[in-house]
Amino acid sequence: MKLSSCAAALAATALIGSLGVASGTAARAAGGTALPGVDMAATVKAAQIDPRRADSTLTPGAKASVLLVEEALRDRNLLDAKWVDGYFGTTTITAFADYQKSLGYSGIDASGLPGKTSLAKLGTGRFTVNHIIGPGTRVSVGDAVINTRTQSMLAEAERLLGRDLALDQGSYNPGGDPTSAGTHDGGGVVDISVEGMSAATRTYVSRTLRRVGFAAWVRSPEQGDWPWHIHAVAISDTDLAAQAQHQVGDYYLGMNGLANRGPDDGPRLTIRTWEEYRLG
Repeated sequence: MKLSSCAAALAATALIGSLGVASGTAARAAGGTALPGVDMAATVKAAQIDPRRADSTLTPGAKASVLLVEEALRDRNLLDAKWVDGYFGTTTITAFADYQKSLGYSGIDASGLPGKTSLAKLGTGRFTVNHIIGPGTRVSVGDAVINTRTQSMLAEAERLLGRDLALDQGSYNPGGDPTSAGTHDGGGVVDISVEGMSAATRTYVSRTLRRVGFAAWVRSPEQGDWPWHIHAVAISDTDLAAQAQHQVGDYYLGMNGLANRGPDDGPRLTIRTWEEYRLG
């Protein structure tokens, strides 16, 4: 699979452009009145991590934005006031999913993970949305389907590795592989072939995928009913299926992304999203 750097550049340009348009529109809708801003990137990160915590620790940098979202949900009678606490836990996830459903969304578009359209509509007249992220459009890569954000991330990983990566399974593949437990139902998730790779190379590829914003693990046949491969989940992809959201949350909390919630068995490095990686 050859993922061109041109595609990555186009996706990045579109992302930056959408940020300015959406934020400016919200400000104009408020009649020029300065509204508080919701950091979408921080809010989405909290929505992945907080539901997986064993306590009520807040995701750093997300509290103010999450509070604004929760206040808006409360005022729509979707969230009880006692849950307006800056913690994007399962109750807030359910409330946001109910809001998405009220807009007519279903499936992965009503998973409770804030998308840029639903978040902007929730904030009409209340807050602007900053640091907007989105999956982009769907594209075919061989027999697999991924989105352009994932495509850009894989292209950068290939550039750093100096080699192409082959996909065993792409995204948007509900029911395609029962052993995947639904993680590939939405966007942002790929299984990468490790055919011909040594153990050291598998680890190096996994490390590089983590570097550009994936929660990535080398999977072995001993862990499940599957061949050796690398399972990679694009952190903060707003098309993630619920199961993949949980894997990202567990990754941040030092776990392996499997049902046993064991310790992370992959290479350790600072966790960054794709957008944070691009900022350097």
